[in-house]
Amino acid sequence: MSVPGLAMQMNGTYHLHEEADVRTTLNIDDAALAGAMKTARGKTKTAVINEALHEYARRRRVRRLLEFRGRAHWDGNLDDLRGRARVDR
Repeated sequence: MSVPGLAMQMNGTYHLHEEADVRTTLNIDDAALAGAMKTARGKTKTAVINEALHEYARRRRVRRLLEFRGRAHWDGNLDDLRGRARVDR
């Protein structure tokens, strides 16, 4: 049975100066977690939440990179850079 707003204990690893396991109490939306559990690769709550955190951080990094779009000039050939045959377009 699921109780809305139920606090659950989870183990997480935080990388500050030293690697350490830290037990944290989180209040997680049951419906959001259930939806994530259905679509995520991970099969445990911990794995799904860790996957979500990694994806969140990746998207934020990409968003910051996109802020530089159009601000730099590059002369080169992407096909040469990637080592593939040139395609005339």
